[in-house]
Amino acid sequence: MWLAALRRLGGLLVLASALALLGALVFGIAIGSDVRRSISVSFYVIGAFLLIAGFFVGNRGPVRIRGGEKGAYMFFGSRFVRWASPSEREENINLSAIFVVLGFLLILVGVVADNRYDLV
Repeated sequence: MWLAALRRLGGLLVLASALALLGALVFGIAIGSDVRRSISVSFYVIGAFLLIAGFFVGNRGPVRIRGGEKGAYMFFGSRFVRWASPSEREENINLSAIFVVLGFLLILVGVVADNRYDLV
């Protein structure tokens, strides 16, 4: 079970790293920046975004809007909210943990890719 979870986390890390690398190359070349510097900044920015997203996903409250009622009349009349089920709350915590771990790992990759400092 743990091995499969690590494999999925590794796949997410590879996908996020590939997207960060592609974005860094496109924007770095477009503004004429050093490629290694743009790569490290891209990993920093995407990692920080995922950390913030994990914080907000994890702090979502227990109240949800009902899915069936939509439109302008939603603000008037009876209540249009419901309590989240235990599985929905557990899913929020799990998704928050994935975002935080992935964001932290991307920041670490950015530190390794940064050529301004020597890690040794």
